[in-house]
Amino acid sequence: MDTPAPIFGYSFRNAALLDEALTTPSYKMSFPESTDNQRLEFLGDAVLGMIAADYLFRQERDSQEGTLTERRKNLVSTAALCAAARRMEIEPRLKRNKGADGPLGANTLADAVEAIVGAAWIDGGLKAAKTMFENLRLADNAESGGWSANPKGELQQTAQAMKPPRQPVYETLRVGGTCHSPLFVVRARVDGLGAAMGEGRSRKDAQSDAAAKLLASLHTQNDAGA
Repeated sequence: MDTPAPIFGYSFRNAALLDEALTTPSYKMSFPESTDNQRLEFLGDAVLGMIAADYLFRQERDSQEGTLTERRKNLVSTAALCAAARRMEIEPRLKRNKGADGPLGANTLADAVEAIVGAAWIDGGLKAAKTMFENLRLADNAESGGWSANPKGELQQTAQAMKPPRQPVYETLRVGGTCHSPLFVVRARVDGLGAAMGEGRSRKDAQSDAAAKLLASLHTQNDAGA
């Protein structure tokens, strides 16, 4: 296997590790014998949480546990990881099922970032993982919050603040994948606000993805009208 191009500022020595990290669960729909990135994602999630906690512990010496915990969530939230993935343009490098088109969901992109970091931890240890953390600019999210950390909760609050109050409606459009690696596609809709589709490996993840996309479109509309 050829030496892969650097990703997130790090060059892999073991190309097979990066290839596994770039293999989304949906790829197994076309190639059942392949190994997807779920195990590496599990590892990368823990690695990113540890690096984020270490960063905040050193940077915010006067902050208490509750504040540090909330900011750590913001640093490595699905929205933060998805934004980093799009900024670093990794989507074209991801392996997905044959015939798939359109942009990937926020959860799939965030999972891929975690998997790549997990692979880097195996390939180059803490130094490699920290290099990725820095290049992903996740520390920029320490102060952020709001809908990115809990999109379903924020969409619920937004809908209930309308006159008259509304409720978000989540509709499961499709369930694909395999028994071991399902893929849910869900639409979130609020009357008067619009609708958006999301995807995830569970119905809950797909609902969160759809809520985040609907909120993102509302924020874009608000910014344009400001």
